[in-house]
Amino acid sequence: MATVGLAAFITTGSLAAAQTVVYSKAPDTQTAVEGIATTESDRLNIWFDQKFEEELEYSPIRQTTLGRKTNYGDLDDFSTAAEDRQLAWRRAATEEMKSKFDYDKLTPEAKISWDMWLFRLAQAEAAVPFRSNDYVLHHFNGTHAFIPTFLINQHRVESEADMVAYISRLEQSGRALNQLLDLAYENAKAGTRPPRFSYEEIINQAEKITAGAPFTKGEPSAIWKDTLEKIAGLVESKTITEARAESLREQARKALTTKMQPAYARIIDWFKADLPNSDAEARGVSALNNGEAFYNYRLANQTTTNLTADEIHNIGLSEVARIRGEMEAIKDKVNFEGDLQAFFAFLRADDQFYFSEDDKGAQDYIDAAEKHLAFIKTKLPEFFGTLPKADLVVKRVEPFREQDGAAQHYRTGTPDGSRPGTYYAHLSDMRAMPIHSLEVIAYHEGNPGHHMQSSIAQELTGIPKFRAQGGYIPAFGEGWGLYSELLAKEMGAYADPYSDFGRLTTEMWRSIRLVVDTGLHSKGWSQEKAVQYFLANSPIPETAVRSEVKRYLVMPGQATSYKIGMLKILELRAKAEKELGDKLDIRGFHDTVLGGGSVPLNILEKVIDQWIANEKAS
Repeated sequence: MATVGLAAFITTGSLAAAQTVVYSKAPDTQTAVEGIATTESDRLNIWFDQKFEEELEYSPIRQTTLGRKTNYGDLDDFSTAAEDRQLAWRRAATEEMKSKFDYDKLTPEAKISWDMWLFRLAQAEAAVPFRSNDYVLHHFNGTHAFIPTFLINQHRVESEADMVAYISRLEQSGRALNQLLDLAYENAKAGTRPPRFSYEEIINQAEKITAGAPFTKGEPSAIWKDTLEKIAGLVESKTITEARAESLREQARKALTTKMQPAYARIIDWFKADLPNSDAEARGVSALNNGEAFYNYRLANQTTTNLTADEIHNIGLSEVARIRGEMEAIKDKVNFEGDLQAFFAFLRADDQFYFSEDDKGAQDYIDAAEKHLAFIKTKLPEFFGTLPKADLVVKRVEPFREQDGAAQHYRTGTPDGSRPGTYYAHLSDMRAMPIHSLEVIAYHEGNPGHHMQSSIAQELTGIPKFRAQGGYIPAFGEGWGLYSELLAKEMGAYADPYSDFGRLTTEMWRSIRLVVDTGLHSKGWSQEKAVQYFLANSPIPETAVRSEVKRYLVMPGQATSYKIGMLKILELRAKAEKELGDKLDIRGFHDTVLGGGSVPLNILEKVIDQWIANEKAS
């Protein structure tokens, strides 16, 4: 799973604005000369980049994730009023685009940018009727846990000014957290509450964040430890004196104890008080006010298709049946005596499939992931013409947000490579992290998966920045991540049959998601029914399964994006193989898929169709 920081950069919209386009990878011979726009497309691209800078002004957090130090002491405004201002800006910008530029005079590439701009507006418009249906705070990568994670991992301190900006953000965290809680409170009044288990996890996370010095007695909390280390680094580099360091430490301590701590205390107190109003037995969102329409919106938002819940459910059932057949073949290959359920039980229970339940086991997991990623990196030039410049690191999730059995995830680096992309693993329960699935997850989160897809997008220079750096479309990004798992097999991975079974396990996992997500949110399935369906069709440890189902309940529709996106990419590759035969350049195909940034699936299809036509012509 790829995360981009804020929910605003993760959730995406419908296909309403997607236009019919023709795409060409052929170079545009009409170019801007010495900064002067010579064509309609040149003028439009300059305008797009100007608008991207305007849009970034709304999110200091996003600026930092891109490696910039503009508005470095600020955090985003999370209020509804701020959201309204940004939507008004986008509407006005779109009208300006239509009045200033002629679509018919644009190159095929510029037409895609035009259509993607309309798509982004449609996303924002489609979300408005469902603001009160959102779980503003929930336990899975919630913004309340993101803020300290962001400060620790993404706010770089290389000067005294950077540290002053860091402290300013500590001070602003109180305002930001209070805004989020106010939104959660308003949505609760409208009948939108996450299930009780999410309440309990939110309380637990907030308590962990504010446990330890300077909030309470004991060892330094994670955020205080980071603060001390950043200040110590400035002293060590002789950037500041020890006297100045002590002053900064005191300012940071005051910000943490008078701004951040009270805000988390308010979150804890409110969720504890409101907990009896939450559902002890979790319900899908269709059971809530306006829930059916909200879920249909979420499916369109996450898959960028018009597929109904029933259609997605049936695709899932079909894929589950197909993959079970492939699993049977590997079970027989390793000479296991017993049925598939017995094989699942064997994989869940046998110690050979797990590292030890301690810090050494956690480090062994990270070391093994790094080894597999090092191998696959040597194979990338055979399958891609464009390779990412940014480095990739593997890290354990910070203790205050680590959860037993929670899914691994990826966070992007910076376009200039100054901060590497990071693959995060939850390692608090090693029995939820089987070795046979380790390899495939590393490829999904790292290379050739999310790290390659996200880094190449950020590093693109031939398209406007709002496409390269401006947003994440789940069906495209997660579809690529799942496709990359299968691609790795073609690249020579999974030499061990149990690892290949692990690959099938994760594909089954994403197919089960189609069944379970729609089951929970459209067909009235209970949480336990979803768990039992999952366990009956995969060897995934029960701890991880229960964590997964909780995730689907608080992020409706998101889990459907993986398999729907993968199936489209496989369909397009099959079309290219049929049309081009021996002339198919697999590196060209992959570069074309990744070479336009994150796009909805219908536009991706037109991109590949035009690439096929160009390949035939050449």
